[in-house]
Amino acid sequence: MLKVQAIAESINIMGTRSGTAMKAREAGPVQEMAREEVAAGATYLDLNIGPARKDGTELLPWIVQTVEEVTDTPLCLDTTNTDAMAAGFKVVKNKEGAIMNSISAQPERMEKLIPVAAEAGCNVVALLWGPDGMPRDSNERAAMAVDLMMALTEAGIPNEKMFFDPIATPITLGPDQIRSGLEFLEMLQDIAPGAGSTIGLSNVSNGVADNLRKYLDRTYLIMLMKYGIKTAIVNAYDEELMAICRGERQAHVNMVHQMMDGNDPDPGILSEIALQHYKSYKALSGQTVFSESWLDL
Repeated sequence: MLKVQAIAESINIMGTRSGTAMKAREAGPVQEMAREEVAAGATYLDLNIGPARKDGTELLPWIVQTVEEVTDTPLCLDTTNTDAMAAGFKVVKNKEGAIMNSISAQPERMEKLIPVAAEAGCNVVALLWGPDGMPRDSNERAAMAVDLMMALTEAGIPNEKMFFDPIATPITLGPDQIRSGLEFLEMLQDIAPGAGSTIGLSNVSNGVADNLRKYLDRTYLIMLMKYGIKTAIVNAYDEELMAICRGERQAHVNMVHQMMDGNDPDPGILSEIALQHYKSYKALSGQTVFSESWLDL
């Protein structure tokens, strides 16, 4: 039975409910969402304040303390503001269980955040985004992973504390980068034995109509599971997605993995949910041209 640890994504400065509460420093809605995500089965709670250029060093500690008042679930601190990240980790209670999201393969970010992560003893999302931006293929991802691993190792952070993120790209941009990310995951244990992996799952469906995104996210997670994805930043309010994370949809997982090995089932005998996975896999793998009518074809 394959399982994935869910990093719940919804406490986010960009969210209507959570973002409004964060900006107004209203603890109630943030704490309510934290309880809901934990009840849904989240292993970690992602607290995302984005760049937070003006007040990040005050905002992230406030959110950390606000959430920790109502749950002991480990936190994942998520911001591009390095000063805010450092301030947030100063107040985290369970530093060793927490995740820093993220340290990219950019010299300035590595220099500022690796010492913070080493001092905290936390887990680290090693984001495969370099000085020139997005890697072009799996080989560039591998090269970035080696650079990040060496820098983290030198600081005393073990492989087991590293979660490599190959970066999910929208299917609207085509399947090539999706394929490259999967190829990287297949190589990961040869590059960094014992290391974990993660992904911002919903990035794959960015730009797609809101009512359709969940179908892509669910199938993409199953595809990643074939290559040992350990954690994923997910929408914990999607009950079917969380069931996949908990290992409760093994028949669907097996079907998609068999398709990835070239063994397609007869679509005429599939259940409605299995057919959704079948059609979504065809689109995500590039076997059919993606359009928002992919489920109707």
